[in-house]
Amino acid sequence: MIQKHILTIGGLAQAAGVNVETIRYYQRVGMLAQPAKPLQGARRYGAGDIKQIRFIKRAQALGFTLSEVAELLALGSASSCRETQVLAEIKLESIHARINDLVKMQNTLLQLVARCNATDQSTSCPIIDALVGDE
Repeated sequence: MIQKHILTIGGLAQAAGVNVETIRYYQRVGMLAQPAKPLQGARRYGAGDIKQIRFIKRAQALGFTLSEVAELLALGSASSCRETQVLAEIKLESIHARINDLVKMQNTLLQLVARCNATDQSTSCPIIDALVGDE
């Protein structure tokens, strides 16, 4: 187990699986506290900081924006499960909408590719025509 405040920023980055600039960015936007710097030496980080960064990265992997992650972090400290659930449900609705859009895009591209396969090479390309708007 990592003791309190023993890691440098480089060690924190490695332990959390991010780069140093990511940590600095999280500090600039207020998502991660910046420990005080001793007169001689480097700032030190601990297990709580690793946990915080991993939380941010996991939430991002689920599609939450940094702004939404900040809300989740605030709710996590207040132990508000219902509000967190509402945010997750909103995110689910957004994901469903994106999936529907992707399916429509896929179907359109499948139709265009099928047209290409059915067209002889001497005519114009159905995909280019569709993108130009000449259909």
